[in-house]
Amino acid sequence: MSPNAESTAFRSALEVIRAVEPRVADAIGAELADQRESLKLIASENYASPATLLAMGNWFSDKYAEGTVGRRFYAGCQNVDTVEALAAEHARELFGASHAYVQPHSGIDANLVAFWAILADRVESPALKKAQVRQVNDLTEADWFALRRELGNQRMLGMSLDAGGHLTHGFRPNISGKMFDQRSYGTDPATGLIDYDRVAEAAREFKPLILVAGYSAYPRKVNFRIMREIADSVGATFMVDMAHFAGLVAGKVFTGDFDPVPHAHIVTTTTHKSLRGPRGGMVLCGPELADQVDRGCPMVLGGPLPHVMAAKAVALAEARRPDFADYAQRIVDNAQALADGLTRRGAKLVTGGTDNHLVLIDVSGYGLTGRQAEQALLDSGIVTNRNAVPQDPNGAWYTSGIRIGTPALTTRGLGTAEMDATAELIHTVLSQTTSGESKAKYVLDPALADKVSKQATDLLGNFPLYPSVDLG
Repeated sequence: MSPNAESTAFRSALEVIRAVEPRVADAIGAELADQRESLKLIASENYASPATLLAMGNWFSDKYAEGTVGRRFYAGCQNVDTVEALAAEHARELFGASHAYVQPHSGIDANLVAFWAILADRVESPALKKAQVRQVNDLTEADWFALRRELGNQRMLGMSLDAGGHLTHGFRPNISGKMFDQRSYGTDPATGLIDYDRVAEAAREFKPLILVAGYSAYPRKVNFRIMREIADSVGATFMVDMAHFAGLVAGKVFTGDFDPVPHAHIVTTTTHKSLRGPRGGMVLCGPELADQVDRGCPMVLGGPLPHVMAAKAVALAEARRPDFADYAQRIVDNAQALADGLTRRGAKLVTGGTDNHLVLIDVSGYGLTGRQAEQALLDSGIVTNRNAVPQDPNGAWYTSGIRIGTPALTTRGLGTAEMDATAELIHTVLSQTTSGESKAKYVLDPALADKVSKQATDLLGNFPLYPSVDLG
């Protein structure tokens, strides 16, 4: 699409919206302006392409499409079948998976589909076979009661939250923690790295049904071959949540032992973050779990979102282009340059650096909590998020860390030189911020914040966001 066509498309869309509710149109325009001016370092955010964004605003939004391709509970889904099949095809080819399920609305939905597919395969199917019936509706009340109790009495082993794991991996505030008896493996206190011997020991002691790998704030690679060996040794199903680093897998930066797809029984991901698509989720698996995964709707999900599946197909097609591999490598190069720049300026980093797209700063070295640091940086035009560090004394709300990532800035075209300049801005703010009377309060000279904010805007000046889109 030409730049003029993209500008015309978005201008026209806003005109149509403004005719109904001008405040919504204004908010959409303001969001673009804000994103253009902000130094976005949130590791889980990115910028989808204009084609991906436009694919979500269409008549597919009007369709109910429960079921799967060719097996819908509603008539008239032939066009939905086309876009869902295309998205699944691109996902299989991109990741080398035998099966792809592209209906999940989010990462948590993808994880729930995976969990219940595993439970259906490992617990429900044997119970049905034992009772000599085909489906749960055919069970006696006594057998159904026993199956329900067994489904709710399974174990999961995953990475602890403070070590970089995710809430959806069996923690109590999330529904997964209410479904499973969960235990965590952490990282080595001295290095912050996964100790695979300790993971194996925990698995032998706990004997989980599911061993989960994947993270939201672990700045290193994971050896999925070793993790699969640990899962096999205790008879666990090995699941990987690659939501954060899916783009690095798609771009062939993570290969061999560090590519989860050949090693895991089932893989989940979001389609935004480093994959640079629309907000949504996806599940990859082998043939053994494919039928169970395809029952995600109505087992876990509500009706699929065909307009988002159309956008997933577009984004996955983009990720199959040769330039995406270059983009994925630049994400990691930029993250390592950012980590090096921070380290040289005296920042304390969890694990001492990064192998992937994110960097975790322990801001206790600056005498701050994560919440204080997050807000001080935001005041200065730098968007980040606070995050716990291993054995965090400030807990999950105030935290002692700041998580930063490079996918979004890499999309804008910033390189390693700009990452060093970004490290200087971050260090300047954090070193000039002092703790206030509470874990949320802080003191930062407004003049300094304004100066850094202007420097951040100037840094972005040579890297316009959506340069083909002019809203006038």
